Amino acid sequence: MTPDALADLVRTTAMTILDARGLDTAVVPAAVTVERPRNPEHGDYATNLALQVAKRVGLAPRELADALAAALGESEGIASAEVAGPGFINLRLAADAQGEIVRGVLRAGAEYGTGTQLTGKKINLEFVSANPTGPIHLGGTRWAAVGDALGRVLSAQGGEVTREYYFNDAGAQIDRFVRSLIAAAQGEPAPEDGYAGVYINDIAADVLKQAPDALGLPEAERAETFRQVGVGLMFAQIKQSLHEFGVDFDVYFHEDSLHKSGAVGKAVEALKSSGGLYLEDGAWWLRSTEYGDDKDRVVIKSDGQPAYIAGDIAYFQDKRARGFDLCIYMLGADHHGYIGRLKAAAAATGDDPSTVEVLIGQMVNLVSDGKPVRMSKRAGTVITMEDLVEAVGVDAARYAMIRSSADSTLDIDLDLWSKKSSDNPVYYVQYAHARLSSLLRNAADLGLTPPGPDEADLGLLVHPREGDLIRTIGEFPRILATAAELREPHRVARYLEELAGTYHRFNESCRVLPRGDEEAGPLTSARLALAAASRQVFANGLGVLGIEAPERM
Repeated sequence: MTPDALADLVRTTAMTILDARGLDTAVVPAAVTVERPRNPEHGDYATNLALQVAKRVGLAPRELADALAAALGESEGIASAEVAGPGFINLRLAADAQGEIVRGVLRAGAEYGTGTQLTGKKINLEFVSANPTGPIHLGGTRWAAVGDALGRVLSAQGGEVTREYYFNDAGAQIDRFVRSLIAAAQGEPAPEDGYAGVYINDIAADVLKQAPDALGLPEAERAETFRQVGVGLMFAQIKQSLHEFGVDFDVYFHEDSLHKSGAVGKAVEALKSSGGLYLEDGAWWLRSTEYGDDKDRVVIKSDGQPAYIAGDIAYFQDKRARGFDLCIYMLGADHHGYIGRLKAAAAATGDDPSTVEVLIGQMVNLVSDGKPVRMSKRAGTVITMEDLVEAVGVDAARYAMIRSSADSTLDIDLDLWSKKSSDNPVYYVQYAHARLSSLLRNAADLGLTPPGPDEADLGLLVHPREGDLIRTIGEFPRILATAAELREPHRVARYLEELAGTYHRFNESCRVLPRGDEEAGPLTSARLALAAASRQVFANGLGVLGIEAPERM
């Protein structure tokens, strides 16, 4: 019996009891909460349904709980149902019913844990979108890992996810980048407001390789040459770094295209005509305070030039015109104002603000030997994705970024994440998968293979550690669904760490393979099925995070 099946049983039993007493069954929620209690002595699962609904139908919670526990205790698959406190119900499953979780994993395989809550929904997921003026810094690295994992989580729930990178190739930051390249090519210091670092010198040299006469061109042509070639080289490096980090995008959208195509001008004129903007002090304003912004925002400045948000409005309209039902923006710590701004932009165009979601990621700090790491070999004072990967590897870097809630500041201890021990969370999880893989290889050497879903007597799995492991793998679908609903892939990582701990404790208490002259029996077969199911869940969970599931370590 899976957690969902148990929740359905509790719900239908409660409705039957209320109906038999002539009471309103509509008070029973569509989704009944069934949770694993923190103290295993309280049972396998617990529900507070009686506390939720009793008073709404004129019953004491304990009275309804007693009736519900009595009925559940007679249900197939329930070993016991006991009332605790003011109306909680603690449930224990029969071992054979609990074994259905293992069967479900073995039947579903790589699909175990997936759901349908987002089926048919087209989702535009925009993340990273770093300016092409330098290597990806730690903030962008965090969004690369979290964004890619979130895309996988949403896809696992049936969403049609398009990963999009907004390529900021217009504006003052590109002008500063170009001036920095030219200065480096001429052997001069970087401009006061420019960019510095080894990467600037390298790109400037590569520009001259492709356009040897660039420095001799008239000023405007020289700048355009360095712009076209230099930005292209920088962005190629960014894409390569992301690819090596396991992150690829479906769409690279160029900001400059919105201006060249006239999309920005058309969007602004349409808003003026519809009353979506108001004129004040010679400028056109968006009422973004109505959606949580700290002040209204200028869209067209008093000199007639569009402000940055004008492009955001046109970009949102373009996304909706491409058929996306939901537009998720993953932005940096200094972009809180964009939540209200982008929702206001949607409303001003006559669209539903709920089609916009803005996720804000906080800062990342590196620590080594107890001290902050502040310098990069290539990029001067900015720590880059390459710096982190060089220090700890791709899997550890991704996992370190993903496992904490993105809205909290993150400190990454390079000494911890480079360890090959259980102190390192990603090593701890990957080692569990590798250990299970080794177990199944050893079984094969003995001529033993995991049974099919309907071949083992899973009712033999009565050891407390077996039950713990079965119930933990049974939580995976719920974890994935919650991670998608809340846009929090870190929940998957934390779950995998819990699963690893549960498996290691099982392994210490329950021997799977026979030793010496021992014969393999039905219990061996049942435990092999549980081992195969556990390995599958580790593989599925690590896959959702974009982390390797190693066979050997």
